[in-house]
Amino acid sequence: MLSVLETREWRWDENRFKYLSDPLLKAATIDQVKDKAALRKGLGFEDVQFDEIWEHFCKHGLGIPFNLIVAGTVNMDETTHGFSRKVIDRALSFDFGAFFPNDFDQFFYPRTVNKTLSYPVLSQADPKCLSDTHDRDGSKSIAFLKVVNGILDNTPFQLAYRALNELLLAVASHNPKDELSLKAVWDDFLMCKVLPRIEGDADKLGSAPSVLELLTIELKKQFSEFWDKQDDEPNARPDLFREATEGEDRVVRVACRSKAKLEWMQVRLVNSSFTSFWP
Repeated sequence: MLSVLETREWRWDENRFKYLSDPLLKAATIDQVKDKAALRKGLGFEDVQFDEIWEHFCKHGLGIPFNLIVAGTVNMDETTHGFSRKVIDRALSFDFGAFFPNDFDQFFYPRTVNKTLSYPVLSQADPKCLSDTHDRDGSKSIAFLKVVNGILDNTPFQLAYRALNELLLAVASHNPKDELSLKAVWDDFLMCKVLPRIEGDADKLGSAPSVLELLTIELKKQFSEFWDKQDDEPNARPDLFREATEGEDRVVRVACRSKAKLEWMQVRLVNSSFTSFWP
């Protein structure tokens, strides 16, 4: 599933596109099934209106539909296994406690609502998809990731082209119009793609300073505009996934997410001689 996700491609021609995907269920596999009628029924294509598409699947295989979003939840505790870096590289990991915090005072009268997300329409970043953003050619995001990757050099956590493509796609999707919003995308990218990769003891992360401390020093420079800001402060970074129920701009202001997580991970490394993104 994760490998096939990377084969999806949208070829745009103005407002129209052609969509391509490698098959999840290959034509050769379908051909080997003895009872194809039972398979067809099980896949929901029994009706005669699906004759044409079923013939297409038998010939080319069954791929991932362009409007399919796969999501799941897991309680990350001592009863579950952690995700491998291969999974983290190919999926977005959201710490719901950080992105959607519990606020008991809003139980009856919520002051925020979650933004509606759509299915993706891009698989490969290019300057065209960034042209209307604050990072018009991607150079700012590339420079940022090069700095982060430099700190991760000679560790198992170093990032590759896949991470850069995901960062640029995130910029294209959120479409930031100013520096603060662009850096909010970077902050969330660290939380979804970079910090979940980092785990281990002092031998793996280093000491005095550790990889976490080096990242903290650098990010303090990169995110200087909102590094020390708290939730609801005027100049704090915008929340990209929630909006206020009232107000002119409806922007929710939140503290730097990666700062809080890095501090938590470093304290855990010192106290327990081991750390990870998840509790």
